[in-house]
Amino acid sequence: MKKIECDVKDLALAEKGLLRMEWAAKDMPVLKGVKERFEKEKPLKGIRLAACLHVTSETANLMETLKAGGAQVSLCASNPLSTQDDISATLVKHIGVPTFAIKGEDNKTYYRHIEQALAFQPHITMDDGADLVSTLHKTGGKRLAAVIGGTEETTTGVIRLRAMAEKGVLKYPIIAVNDAYTKYMFDNRYGTGQSTMDGILRATNRLMAGSVFVVSGYGWCGKGVAMRARGLGARVIITEVDPLRALEATMDGFHVMPIRDAAAVGDIFVSVTGDVNVISEDAFGRMKDGAIVANSGHFNVELDIPALHKLSKGKSRMIRDFVEEFTMKDGRKIYLLGEGRLINLAAAEGHPSQVMDMSFANQALSAEYVARNHKKLQNKVYPVPSAIDRNIAALKLEAMGIKIDRLTREQEKYLKSWELGT
Repeated sequence: MKKIECDVKDLALAEKGLLRMEWAAKDMPVLKGVKERFEKEKPLKGIRLAACLHVTSETANLMETLKAGGAQVSLCASNPLSTQDDISATLVKHIGVPTFAIKGEDNKTYYRHIEQALAFQPHITMDDGADLVSTLHKTGGKRLAAVIGGTEETTTGVIRLRAMAEKGVLKYPIIAVNDAYTKYMFDNRYGTGQSTMDGILRATNRLMAGSVFVVSGYGWCGKGVAMRARGLGARVIITEVDPLRALEATMDGFHVMPIRDAAAVGDIFVSVTGDVNVISEDAFGRMKDGAIVANSGHFNVELDIPALHKLSKGKSRMIRDFVEEFTMKDGRKIYLLGEGRLINLAAAEGHPSQVMDMSFANQALSAEYVARNHKKLQNKVYPVPSAIDRNIAALKLEAMGIKIDRLTREQEKYLKSWELGT
């Protein structure tokens, strides 16, 4: 194999990564089906695609699928702590994907890696948080002019891109993969719920049963985290700004209160909102001794970490892997997990392969949709076409051995009629 341009920790880790990639693939039957069709049809032939994603074993299977479809792919990390170094090595050595990702990379390296992925002059971008798109728009030029469309996988990224579209600065169409039913109802809820608890438990080894667990945000991710925390025996409090979601959380049996009230009683805090300073200086000031704070939103800005430094005396210390101890001026100790970054990827392995199967099938099929239909699309954020979403759900059910009913002709006719009444 010719030398592949890359910046990874150690290519000697590639064999371990290959085994992990194989382990993930066995639970990704929908993506496997997409890959088999892509190998025959080559719908991405001639397309250069730059991806900014969490570099995990599931992502490696997506990259292999895109390559099977004929795309030339480059990849960088979408978060400094989410890279699995053995997988980045595998992508370079065995899959032939130029990869720029090292777990724990600093901010300067993170953005250098984005630039290196963009240096391949992509026609399609595949983003997780919109940093790739944002960087491309800031630098502009011929690189931006060559792009025909992109995809975005996160709530945070979709929020940013819709803001760009509303202000008229988005220069190419984006498919909001995050908003597909087969993404947010499963990935966000079941994936984030399980992997967030996994990350917290790996980092702290704390008993959840009997603890007071505060979840900031009751969107699909928050619902998943709250569900799993309650399942482990925690007493769950929800903090919200949306009255509809707050009402839903109440009806679901959770305690709902403002963050300033929850701060005084919580043992463990997790933010999943996509907004800034959700857990603020005021909240940190009210927390009891031993409080644990984590984030499972895309960016660490959900936690006011500068305020935590300001409130503390002396330097913080790493008391365990991914557990940073801050001693407040009044002697209280607050523990920050994973630098405030995505705890499910910082301290664990991210979502299970079974849910990423659907999310990444959406990514692959949306990239195909952009390649085929970009001339018809405006510079807006589009939903995943319903036909793709339903097809993925049907394929997932089939892979799980689950059969469902079909409408009869009589039922189809009735649903399209208006004449029949009581």
